[in-house]
Amino acid sequence: MSDSYFYSKILLFGEYAILKNSRGISVPYRLYKGSLKFGDSNNKKVKKSNNVIIRFCEYMESISIKNKFDLKKMKTDIKSGLYFESSIPIGYGIGSSGALVAALYEKYCTEKVSFVNNLDNKKNIILKNIFSLMESFFHGESSGLDPLNSYLNSPILINSKKEIEIIEIPIDNINGNMGFFLIDSGFYSSTEQSISKFNESINDEYLRNIFESKFLEYNDKCVEFFIKGNCGDLESNIKKLSRIIFKNFKFMIPLNFYEVWENGLKSEDYFLKLCGSGGGGFILGFSHDLKKAKSLLSMYDFKVVYRL
Repeated sequence: MSDSYFYSKILLFGEYAILKNSRGISVPYRLYKGSLKFGDSNNKKVKKSNNVIIRFCEYMESISIKNKFDLKKMKTDIKSGLYFESSIPIGYGIGSSGALVAALYEKYCTEKVSFVNNLDNKKNIILKNIFSLMESFFHGESSGLDPLNSYLNSPILINSKKEIEIIEIPIDNINGNMGFFLIDSGFYSSTEQSISKFNESINDEYLRNIFESKFLEYNDKCVEFFIKGNCGDLESNIKKLSRIIFKNFKFMIPLNFYEVWENGLKSEDYFLKLCGSGGGGFILGFSHDLKKAKSLLSMYDFKVVYRL
């Protein structure tokens, strides 16, 4: 937390599942980062970010944890040109608002959770709940996990809403040809709107049963096999997750990616899944042959994020 930079994150598993008290794994993605700085308020980029922080400060004055923050200093700094210098694309599912929330917590919280004796589950949950309240300004509903990941700058395992731990994940194999990648859909999405559509969809009894009986099962198995390093069973369950999303929750997939998504399922050369809440932004993929997947998806900005 001494580092002034706060990084983006990738939710490898747990999209929507963590909102329903299921499992997930979130890892830092250090290609993108942001930090609080002071700049000229006449600068367009500075002014835009500064205005966001103004509205956020007003929101903080209305919530229960306001007394834990030095909002007076925040207001003074805002007038001095406080802004968030960030390379994290907004609306792309990799935690742009989470990094900002983590940075503001670090700078202005006067009653921080102590790290003297290391973190335990109780402290993780306290932090997550604080971040959930803070980030709800941006999304209407927030798990608090994105800012938690950015703040801790470590992989975290979510077992439930009341059980979160920092974990060590299998070492990134720089020579491996199996792993995860991102492709760019070309446009941003709204987390708040995506969550609203999802919640509306599971009012349908059939979709709710599919989600609760199949989606959560495959999601939790992915978490288990990833931690164990069981690549064969991991790929098998990612395929099942990808197919369920395509067949039952297609509204989460950008329209121009229907064919690409289906081609992966048919060829089994790669499998696509949601990155964050879906609907746009980055799309997360998995392949047992990253070189081939990159060739097949050469029309997109293809970034390998983790090799097994």
